[in-house]
Amino acid sequence: MLSAPSLAAAALLPVNVTLGVVLGALLLAAVTVAARARLADSRERGYARAMALAGARAAAQLAAVSYAIGWVVRSVPLLLAFVALMFAVAVRTAGRRITPNATWWWAAVPIAAGVAPVVATLLLTGLVPLKGVALIPVTGILIGGALTATVLGGRRALDELTARHGEVEAGLALGLLDRDARLEIARPAASDALLPGLDQTRTVGLVTLPGAFVGMLLGGASPVLAGAVQLFVLVALMAVQAVAVAVVLELVAAGRLHRRVPVSLSAAEGE
Repeated sequence: MLSAPSLAAAALLPVNVTLGVVLGALLLAAVTVAARARLADSRERGYARAMALAGARAAAQLAAVSYAIGWVVRSVPLLLAFVALMFAVAVRTAGRRITPNATWWWAAVPIAAGVAPVVATLLLTGLVPLKGVALIPVTGILIGGALTATVLGGRRALDELTARHGEVEAGLALGLLDRDARLEIARPAASDALLPGLDQTRTVGLVTLPGAFVGMLLGGASPVLAGAVQLFVLVALMAVQAVAVAVVLELVAAGRLHRRVPVSLSAAEGE
């Protein structure tokens, strides 16, 4: 006989053929709209194909993780290896979103700078035990937030520097250091990466009930406990994202993270 939480979860979203059909229809609708509206990035690479592939990958990855979690939670070494894998994938994803050249690996710095202190604090204070059932979801949420902030902050900063290159040169002509000139131009644009998390925190409970809150309720927790956990997640995310944006902005200003094409590669392309 199913427990009350299991019944609640099944009632919210039963896993059956209907769910599969609806998911397929929603993905098809998203891809169709993106294709018809010609939604694409600055390089004219359409998002329709990317969305289709992302949906397929999400299904495959979640299926694999669902089976792997059962093994991971039984062993601390496996748990730490899984967390390291999460971090590596986040770094690769964020870095390649920001730049196509070899400097993409610098994305590891803002993600680690934001996530590591928070996770360490949670483990040292005992708020989160060194167990997969608790550590994996919390760490995953924080890494995901840092990934988003790093991508948005890095891309916006580099886009702004490209579009307003003349203003950077003007700052240099006035005697500013290269780093300071870049910061003056890129800082406002990169700071906008904090807006999604800020708006989510400001409107929680009034516009949306985020996943942590709903998940706790379905797991049988009281509304007060679910609210406390969700508040912690939102505040922790703001801290993580603020650090990630500040660090990625500094990396862009220092020229560590850039979009310049190596001379050898540009010469080869010109032949």
